Amino acid sequence: MNKQTKPLRHVLGQSQAAALLLLPFMSVYLLFLVYPFFRGVWISLHDWNLLAVAFNPDAKEFVGVSNYIKVMWGKNIIWSPLASPVLQLMGLGGAITSALLHRSGRLGRTTALAIGIGAIVFFILPGFHPGEGGRWYDRRFWPTVGNTLVFVGLTVPGVTLSALVLAVSLNRETRAMSVLRTLFFLSQVLSVTVVTLIWQIMFSPRQGLIANVTELFGGSPIVWLTDERFAMAAIVITTIWWSLGIAMILFLAGLQDISRDLYEAGALDHATGVRAFWYITLPNLKRTITLVIVLQIILHFQVFGQSHLMTNGGPNDTTQVLVRYIYQTGFRDSDLGRASAMAVFLFVIMGAFSVLQFVLGREED
Repeated sequence: MNKQTKPLRHVLGQSQAAALLLLPFMSVYLLFLVYPFFRGVWISLHDWNLLAVAFNPDAKEFVGVSNYIKVMWGKNIIWSPLASPVLQLMGLGGAITSALLHRSGRLGRTTALAIGIGAIVFFILPGFHPGEGGRWYDRRFWPTVGNTLVFVGLTVPGVTLSALVLAVSLNRETRAMSVLRTLFFLSQVLSVTVVTLIWQIMFSPRQGLIANVTELFGGSPIVWLTDERFAMAAIVITTIWWSLGIAMILFLAGLQDISRDLYEAGALDHATGVRAFWYITLPNLKRTITLVIVLQIILHFQVFGQSHLMTNGGPNDTTQVLVRYIYQTGFRDSDLGRASAMAVFLFVIMGAFSVLQFVLGREED
């Protein structure tokens, strides 16, 4: 028998063939993802001035966790249960709710534990604040984290609910529905530069569509992008419009995977319309909803372009977000060590949500 006609797995063995086929991907993955991550962790442990090290590689100094302390801590920091009452009560309420839902059988043990731990962390972290005569070493870091949390907290529910409503409305096999799906998905393929340019014009108090509609009804135009009360809302609206497409497609895929027999059986028990949506559609979309929420959280924690291009982080840092602050610290201030420490902090947050998705997925299986 001609050896050249044998399959690769017979020549090398199944495990060796699999390793050989994985080698190109693993090489690229290790070189461009794993190595840069550990390199970033190493840089975060040094006093690393970007320009100084570029001219003299020995200009860096090992400082251990000093950069993390400078970023996240301060002088005379204390904790109290009412430092941020709204946020801390929300965290405490989440922990109690997860415990009650688990006790009633509506939440599995793993899911309730994951939500409970997250809620407790949400209760503890906002309680830290400077005591008398104290101060944060980096007074902009935690407000920037807070801005990012507000942004994520508004965009994720906005995208999820809007995409779900659109998917349910467009889940019909007609030519008109196909055209509408394409139109709603088109925003997803635009670059952030184009999206921000479109919405800067939309929000313009002189020539914008929103200002014209406001004047039509006798109101005064809002200066969206330079008003501290509305700047973050403008970025949130822009992001929801931009991010709808992929979430809608995921929900459409989930809807089309639900058997029609379930709806026919539900109709015999008078489960139609809203009742069918509540008792049939939503339970069968649980995994898709979890996937969309976690993906949106991870994606929106990395927001940069909207803040940078629309408001330049202003006014008065009200739209400053974490990735933009990392960029400024590393490339404007040349403090690459402190920027890397903030990047590791962001990685931990996104890693936690990835683990949460994995845990929820396993429990649903």
